[in-house]
Amino acid sequence: MPFLLSINLEEIISTLSGWVWSPPLVFLCLGAGLYFSLRTRFVQVRRFGEMARLLFSTDKKQKTGISSFQAFAMALSGRVGTGNIVGVATAIGYGGPGAIVWMWIIAFLGAGSAFVEATLAQIYKEEHNGQLRGGPSYYIEKGLHSKWLAMIFAGCSIIACGLLMPPVQSNGIAIAFSNTVGVTPAVIGGITAFILGLVIIGGVKRIARVAELVAPFMALLYVILAFIILICNASVVPSVFGEMIRGAFGMHEAFGGILGYTVAWGVKRGIYSNEAGQGTGPIVAGAAKVSHPVKQGMVQAFSVYVDTLLVCTATAVMILATKTYNVVDSASGAMLYQSPYNLGAPDVSYTSTAIGTLLGAEVGNIVVAIALAFFAFTTIMAYYYYAETGLVYLFGKGRKEHICIWILRFCIIAAVFYGSLKEAKAAWDLGDIGVGTMAWINITAILLLSPKAIRALRDYEKHKKEGKEPVFDPKKLDIEGADFWEK
Repeated sequence: MPFLLSINLEEIISTLSGWVWSPPLVFLCLGAGLYFSLRTRFVQVRRFGEMARLLFSTDKKQKTGISSFQAFAMALSGRVGTGNIVGVATAIGYGGPGAIVWMWIIAFLGAGSAFVEATLAQIYKEEHNGQLRGGPSYYIEKGLHSKWLAMIFAGCSIIACGLLMPPVQSNGIAIAFSNTVGVTPAVIGGITAFILGLVIIGGVKRIARVAELVAPFMALLYVILAFIILICNASVVPSVFGEMIRGAFGMHEAFGGILGYTVAWGVKRGIYSNEAGQGTGPIVAGAAKVSHPVKQGMVQAFSVYVDTLLVCTATAVMILATKTYNVVDSASGAMLYQSPYNLGAPDVSYTSTAIGTLLGAEVGNIVVAIALAFFAFTTIMAYYYYAETGLVYLFGKGRKEHICIWILRFCIIAAVFYGSLKEAKAAWDLGDIGVGTMAWINITAILLLSPKAIRALRDYEKHKKEGKEPVFDPKKLDIEGADFWEK
């Protein structure tokens, strides 16, 4: 008994996170992204202009569902969160500047994964109580004919998105505001939980409306601020990018010995931020009204670029250009680089101090706290929708569904409040377990189902080449289980 009592819960969580995020998952994410990119002939590059144009495309003939842009905004809400501000600082702190390059690589390859999973979500979506629902559970059941695996993913999405991942976001909000205005985390957590309750009670329509207003606007303002800081530090920008490139491939004299951590932290934080392959993005993609599944696949691929290549890079260059970061060797604990600003372990202070070099320390803290609040809050909204979709898949029948949804709402509100009281590392480890488990299942599924997404892409491009508006007909492509489209 004394032995059992002496076991540290946070050590157990950290160990589980390490098991889930073992090297095989890192290689699986990178390998899958490369495979999809090759199979689609790098659709994320060839069709880049069309991706942006399709943001505002929607099929008005479909009476249910949300617009393409709303689905993009909700996906962007899920992607742009604490991972873009705190996660980038963590990646640099433990993986060095080169970790950012690996975040770019996983984003570029991940755009291929996002395209495939979103296209599959559209192919196998279905109408339920006046709403469109889709995602991994639906394409695993209908495409792979594996009900049990679909149920496991749905259960994982409910636990991960409803309980494990929201605390990471609320933790970031609480720490940022606690450091800035001195309000206790419990008060910040209570306010966040209350506002969240007001939004999610309105269902997917209200979530989509809030997301399409807040997420793109905040992302644009944040990138503009980063650009201003870069202009003020223009003389060091070339050396910053040089450090990143050298560190990414083990050529940096100070960080060459941590190449393995550089890759692992870059991939881990990249996936946590952009969600490509994780299985949450296609849940939103399946709710969009489009005339062909490939259209939403391209839109979701574009959202990966916005998240990582714009917002994450903005954070990284601010931190690196202003030298507001430390780099610690995770294995030995040795300090490989010490910031002149006397900073501690990687957290939101890296970003707020960087902004503070331009606007002053106090204003810098306030700016980051506000940005984090908006980014993290919209992410929590997206998490709720992911969890709700998993719940509807498992219990979507009449009164039972209604009761389960209300239970979920209370649970996620409680999780948000709880997260504001915990230490950052425990919150991040719990979130990593949730993300990693879902990624294992989803990437395996989309690898097996990818031929159907490729078939849909060839069909789309054939119609475009003939000058026709692409319209999806699964029977002509020999795709079974696409019940929504067959109707």
